[in-house]
Amino acid sequence: MNEYKLYKCQICGDPYIGDDAPINCPYCGAKKHYFVDARDYLNRFEQENNFTENEIENFKSSLKIEIDNASFYKAAAENSTKDLHKWLFKSLMKVESEHASIFSKHLKITKPELVDMDASTDGEENLQESHRREQIAIESYQKYADAATTPRAKEIFTALVEIEADHLGLDD
Repeated sequence: MNEYKLYKCQICGDPYIGDDAPINCPYCGAKKHYFVDARDYLNRFEQENNFTENEIENFKSSLKIEIDNASFYKAAAENSTKDLHKWLFKSLMKVESEHASIFSKHLKITKPELVDMDASTDGEENLQESHRREQIAIESYQKYADAATTPRAKEIFTALVEIEADHLGLDD
């Protein structure tokens, strides 16, 4: 009989129950190595992180990227004609929205609402736009990770580079 444990994601803070940590966080997409036994979890959202002004500005820029991307994915899920595209974009919308929550928690603000955005009815066209958006996110987060001086900011941006890079491999 499997013995289930409670795990927590060090990136988004969400819990996961299973016999092992998941390969990727079902909420934010972080890799398995970001999971810890819940008893060892440190709530990094409530710790004093002493982010630099530059890191705070990078969090604000990242929040905008994530809200815009989640908004696009919402429109793509609603407009795409194939179920496979609808499911993919709905899943991406949820992950990007979770990323926006991460930045909002660290900025100690309410997460902004998604905005109305246009997307094609052609899923392939939306996939191309998705790749463009993910590449912008990767480049931005790599730059922010390289510039980060606090361990938490570096950890968040590094994890998001990994997550967004995984999104580039998604297609139908």
